[in-house]
Amino acid sequence: MADLCEDGKKLYASALRSGRITRSEAAAAPCLMDFALLHPDPDEPEWLRPIPPTAALTQRLLPLEREIRERRSLATELTDAFEPFMAISAQDRPAVHAITVLEGVTRINAAIQAATAECESEILTVQPGGARNEATLTEAVKQSQSIIERGITMRTLYQHTARHSQATIAYAEYMKQGRVEVRTLEELIERLMIFDRTVAFIPARDDRQVALELRHPGLVEYLAKVFDQLWQRAAPLLEEMPYDPPTGGITGVQRTIARLLVEGHVDEAIARRLGMNVRTCRAHIAKIAAALGSGSRAQLGYLIAQSGILEQDKPR
Repeated sequence: MADLCEDGKKLYASALRSGRITRSEAAAAPCLMDFALLHPDPDEPEWLRPIPPTAALTQRLLPLEREIRERRSLATELTDAFEPFMAISAQDRPAVHAITVLEGVTRINAAIQAATAECESEILTVQPGGARNEATLTEAVKQSQSIIERGITMRTLYQHTARHSQATIAYAEYMKQGRVEVRTLEELIERLMIFDRTVAFIPARDDRQVALELRHPGLVEYLAKVFDQLWQRAAPLLEEMPYDPPTGGITGVQRTIARLLVEGHVDEAIARRLGMNVRTCRAHIAKIAAALGSGSRAQLGYLIAQSGILEQDKPR
């Protein structure tokens, strides 16, 4: 009846109340005949009589019930066919996918929230890109409350540029009430989250709309070791960071920028790697050029290579 036209519904109701309707009335709603809701009056051919609703309903339900029986029969056949394999599978441990592709921010966040809820002892995170805005950090505090209450150890790496953000400092101060520590480095790898050293999340695309959930023990352990090495080199956010004294008027961050310039990185890429905006990055480049007496970008690369300032970054 869901597909019966409105005129057809009205005329069928009228026919049921009066016992019949004329053919001319029924002509205004052809759907009545399509649904076989009327049949000719044997005594008076110009009149049509309505089929009882129970009979009409039975006619409409018969093919549906037949299809349901066929579907149930097919489901039973499929169950019987797969039963031997289910018995074999039950003897083994549930399969765990080593790598799962997560598409879309909603699915990525849901997977991270599930890993956070299941975490029992340790969370390691790398958060490149400089300072976070206040709204982001406020949300982070809410999500981290259960981590503090459950006594989970959490270590987070930011970039040095986060030290200029009062909101980030306030976040670190608040999180200090739990087993949470924040350190900073000048350069970081891409975003990384590791839970209990059993599952890790990394971005799979620059726009961060696709991520990988990693559960292969070898992969996760390797990423955890990378994190530990970065952590050893990082400086605690809530402590005064020791700065290398300028060499020839070039600061430590400017030496890093100089190295990236020589490696062929453009301004935008350098800014992204160091967690600063492009304008700040270009201001540092201008200071490097002034200190070395460079008159062009092409000359700047040559002067950097000849100046020896990059020797400061080489391991001893």
